[in-house]
Amino acid sequence: MDDARASEVQEEICAALASRGFAIAQVFLSREEVLALREGGERRRAAGEFHAARIGRGASAQREAAVRGDEICWLDAASATAPERALLALLDALRLALNRELFLGLAELEAHFARYAPGAGYARHLDRFRDDDARAISLVLYLNDAWRDEDGGALRIFASAGAQEPACEVLPRGGTLVAMRSDAIAHEVAPARAERWSIAGWLRRREVAR
Repeated sequence: MDDARASEVQEEICAALASRGFAIAQVFLSREEVLALREGGERRRAAGEFHAARIGRGASAQREAAVRGDEICWLDAASATAPERALLALLDALRLALNRELFLGLAELEAHFARYAPGAGYARHLDRFRDDDARAISLVLYLNDAWRDEDGGALRIFASAGAQEPACEVLPRGGTLVAMRSDAIAHEVAPARAERWSIAGWLRRREVAR
């Protein structure tokens, strides 16, 4: 993505987050960038770097496949591949734009690959932990080439934590980026008929010692 296009996308994301709490950028990455990230994720999985995701945090975290069915691999800037570093740089530029436009005080990014087997999903939830308010903006970047409508697997976004019906559904087509307020926008991942890949991330404020 060139600088002019990146600035345009950043402005669109900032405006949507300010007005409704979530944003959808359908062409955040090119097909070539998506494929490079997906291939890197598959290599990491073949090397045994993925593990079953858990819900909760710390000592209380547990595996609940009926609630959350993905397997993940955390990204580390020190060991990132060239495509991963390029993505992390783009997301950091988005962090700076959000701070500049919305004064969010975002200090850091955490992100991981996520792979859902066919039939796996993630029940409705908020991304902010009850005892930790550092996560401010949630990100999902899809890495699925040639996704078909009939494959399903939509991300269902609710306009508020208490909303009964989704405000919209986003199919996991490669290159699409979704950004959401972590404290306010509930969402769920519907089961799909095909294997589904993404990179999930969170733009965080610094944790305050209690």
